Amino acid sequence: MSTEISTKPYLIRAIYEWCMDNGYTPYLAVAVDRRASVPMEFVKDGEIVLNAGPGAVRNMQMGNDLITFSARFNGVPRQIEVPVGNVIGIYARENGQGLSFPKELLPENGESGEPDEPTTPPRGKPQLKVVK
Repeated sequence: MSTEISTKPYLIRAIYEWCMDNGYTPYLAVAVDRRASVPMEFVKDGEIVLNAGPGAVRNMQMGNDLITFSARFNGVPRQIEVPVGNVIGIYARENGQGLSFPKELLPENGESGEPDEPTTPPRGKPQLKVVK
């Protein structure tokens, strides 16, 4: 059985395209941890907001696992690499419309977050709970 791909990278690309179609500037809000390669001097409270518009970045690649591009910060070119899991929002600078995502925390032991072995579902009768 194959693992289903998250909808998150598709939603990020959709909002990015929506921004482009409407002449808006897409901004990416990123939770910064050891997996993200961003200019640390601009990180505040563990987060950074990046202008991802075509006038600010070069060689943008938005894959299912990683977003990469080059950009200048105070005139210095930098290569940016952001795992899709670190993106906590994408929105238009001009009106704030977009999507936000929950933070995906990195496990404390530094592992990838993937279980070593597949977990087996609990045995027995399933239980449902009514939520009002």
